[in-house]
Amino acid sequence: MQIQIENKTNVMELLPGLNCGSCGYKTCIDFSKAVESKEAEIKKCIHVAQSVTDPMSHKNCLNCAAGENLGERLAWKDSLKREFDFILDVFEGEPGPKETILPYNPTLVKELGVKKGDVMIGRPMGMSCGCPVTHCGVVNDVDARNGVIYWNVTGPLRPRSEGFIDIGFYVSQAYEGIIKESKEKIELGRRYWFLPRRCMLQWRHSGLVNAVTKLKDGSYKVRIEGLLIG
Repeated sequence: MQIQIENKTNVMELLPGLNCGSCGYKTCIDFSKAVESKEAEIKKCIHVAQSVTDPMSHKNCLNCAAGENLGERLAWKDSLKREFDFILDVFEGEPGPKETILPYNPTLVKELGVKKGDVMIGRPMGMSCGCPVTHCGVVNDVDARNGVIYWNVTGPLRPRSEGFIDIGFYVSQAYEGIIKESKEKIELGRRYWFLPRRCMLQWRHSGLVNAVTKLKDGSYKVRIEGLLIG
């Protein structure tokens, strides 16, 4: 069944801005132009196809859905209808979620000469996360002595166009970000279910809040460790 868009000028508003390439186009902007010119159908975007055909579903993906009270709009449930406690947003001015990772082979950090600014890919595997999606990002700091990398996770467009370092499998040690929406009180030492706003799968994660600062606007700056998905 062909999906109809009532107002073609709103196509870009429906797309996630992840530039994942699943639709066959390099960027969401390129894909939106193809949809507007009727060269492609919106259902090719795996992130919004269900929401267009089913208005009662999760609407748009977390990355592109605008406005406040997003958690309430999602009924505090992820794409698999599992409940979560808060949405983890990225820091203002940063290109994506901040993640601390430990490669399965930490010596690769020295062997590959990983440094700040490098474009990198890898996949979190095992108990720490187990995400089936390869992560792409930009390194913002390195602890070569311990083999630890700090990076901002982004979409795959930059690795495709600029090349990348493949770190292979890694353990996701921590996320850092901002909590603007929560249905639970945020407390140090508590384990929560949370939804990273830019998660391509829109799956809930679990983690222990081991650092928290309440900001003037009422939001929280947090560091979350002991991560897992599900």
